[in-house]
Amino acid sequence: MVRMIRRRPPPCILMICLGIEGTAHTAGVGIVDDEGQVLANVMDMIGGESGGIHPREAANHHVKVLPDLIEKALAEAKIVYGEIGLVSFSQGPGLGPCLRTAATAARSLALSLNVPIMGVNHCVAHLEIGRKVSGCDDPALLYASGGNTQIIAYAGGKYRVFGETLDIGIGNMLDKFGRETGLAFPSGPKIEQLAKNGSKLLDLPYSVKGMDVAFSGILTAALQLRRKGASMEDLCFSLQEVCFSMLVEVAERAMAHVEKGEILLGGGVVQNRRLQEMVRTMADERGAKMYVPPGKLCIDNGAMIAWTGILMHASGARMEIDDTEINQRFRTDEVEVTWR
Repeated sequence: MVRMIRRRPPPCILMICLGIEGTAHTAGVGIVDDEGQVLANVMDMIGGESGGIHPREAANHHVKVLPDLIEKALAEAKIVYGEIGLVSFSQGPGLGPCLRTAATAARSLALSLNVPIMGVNHCVAHLEIGRKVSGCDDPALLYASGGNTQIIAYAGGKYRVFGETLDIGIGNMLDKFGRETGLAFPSGPKIEQLAKNGSKLLDLPYSVKGMDVAFSGILTAALQLRRKGASMEDLCFSLQEVCFSMLVEVAERAMAHVEKGEILLGGGVVQNRRLQEMVRTMADERGAKMYVPPGKLCIDNGAMIAWTGILMHASGARMEIDDTEINQRFRTDEVEVTWR
């Protein structure tokens, strides 16, 4: 449970937060001050093979690398442990073993340093770091990653989900396609490269249901076409064109519904240049602006966790250790956005 206290005047000395990310394949540690300056942002991702993510193996990876990542982040930020005033961590959503590893590391560090701890919603953190570094004010967020695909916008004190996947995240779909066709994990960058040499738009289902999307049927159809001899280049080209068109459609409809003149991209999949091009075209036609954070802040990272922890703490949110239980299905719209 998050407790609220009355806001106090900010101290003259900067608050420095260390944030630990560990929702899936990436272990990350970021250090950010309360002016939003990213002092360090280091990470290590399990992967490189064709088997995808095994939750327990990913958690074991995080256990192994997090101590060194913390030391590396402190060195990069040129600070010592005693200068950390807050520890935050990704409380959910995500894979249970990975989340528990990050939470345990954060609890241990906060207790040893005798500083406050803050559990952060991973999806909200993508939005908040994007807002901070890109300079946008009140955007709709197209959040496209391995485990999540959502259209999010602020309304009525919360970040509301105006559209989302009904089955699997788009990044998960791309990785499953890659696994079945022999591409290395993560498969998104490989698919993007292959798509550049494709030109034939193959018949894949366009699955938009109101404000929501679905990708499992597209995956099945793409694999069937591959078994029938379709080229990887044309398949990758078609996957991108169809799936990204779906995302742009629901994002534009959400922007119209909540009257937003800005769209922010977040999540690892939004690094895809073709997706950025399609969203930019839509935004230009609407007279809106598109924003994309630097690549290292699009993917899962500790800096976004640290910055969101600072925002929550500065708004009066407080947690005890007993409040830091992980939540694998932590919904974006469960968070009380007290800092806006």
